[in-house]
Amino acid sequence: MSKFRNLVIAAGGLAALAAPAQAEKLGLGRAALPEEIAAWTVQVFPDGTNLPEGSGSVADGETLFSDKCAACHGEFAEGVDNWPKLAGGDGTLADQDPLKTVGSYWPYLSTVWDYAHRSMPFGDAGTLSVDETYAIVAYILYSNDLVEDDFVLSKENFLSVEMPNAAGFIVDDRPETEYPEFSKPACMENCKETVEITKRATVLDVTPDQGGDQAAAEAPAEVALAAAEPAPAAEPAAEPVAAPAAEPAAEAAPTALDPELVAAGEKVFKQCKACHQVGAGAVNRVGPILTDVEGRVAGTLDGFKYSAAMKEAGAAGLVWSHDTIAEYLKAPKTYIPKNKMSFAGLKKDEDIAAVLAYIEAQSQ
Repeated sequence: MSKFRNLVIAAGGLAALAAPAQAEKLGLGRAALPEEIAAWTVQVFPDGTNLPEGSGSVADGETLFSDKCAACHGEFAEGVDNWPKLAGGDGTLADQDPLKTVGSYWPYLSTVWDYAHRSMPFGDAGTLSVDETYAIVAYILYSNDLVEDDFVLSKENFLSVEMPNAAGFIVDDRPETEYPEFSKPACMENCKETVEITKRATVLDVTPDQGGDQAAAEAPAEVALAAAEPAPAAEPAAEPVAAPAAEPAAEAAPTALDPELVAAGEKVFKQCKACHQVGAGAVNRVGPILTDVEGRVAGTLDGFKYSAAMKEAGAAGLVWSHDTIAEYLKAPKTYIPKNKMSFAGLKKDEDIAAVLAYIEAQSQ
């Protein structure tokens, strides 16, 4: 991080020194003003240096985020279209297509605070007050399950927040460890004493078939395949035919759902899919999976971190049913105050009926 900071400062200094010369030489532009340079200078460092006094709560941050950030980053920091996702991605950094968010990737909270304060909102940069920045950053942390819903971020507790990927970065020592290796003269002949084929990619059909040893090497596999095939069964001796066993009773067919209602519900579910998945292969995201949600005790799905309010509702006896889900979807914050879901709710009864039909269809 220190190398990056020094690089930024050095680059800024060189640009400032070069600007007057270029302006004089080309007759274009002018030297950057001190306040213009300051606007691009990294001010808040990982150790808290230059962090201003102030504070902001998750609750205030939710309102501010909705007003100033959600148009690009989504109500739940899930991202809109190609705008960046700020939440989610936990455990994906080793995937072929990792999701790099504040929670999954960013190593320092100071980067979040400084960037938001100087550069956001898009098109209106620099308009956030110190307390507003603290509140928005608190809400981003909450959206990544890093703090609880009653958390208040301030200069005093700033360094107590542990970023999940803080240890995921290493010092760039390539100039010392790798560049010398790259600068050595390349070997052009007699680089190895012997050259031999150690493996054959026969399945991919990229190793030439030369017969001989290769054919011998493949023979055991063919024999093994032949041995694995079941031998034909011997003709059974004539015996009295036993009465067929009684077939097990067929399971009751799932309740038929109106296809048109399910199709309408799929469209309504688009408002939910940024946080929830349902059906085969569904995984927890910002919200829990909704497959087989009916009959589940509230706040009990394994592997998902619920708000304290949701877990208390389950402990008090709330079980999700068609009716309780419908009531919850009308006004989530009213039905279970202080729960994690900040979605305002569905206002139309027909939309609620449709999305429930879709969820039920995906659970069958």
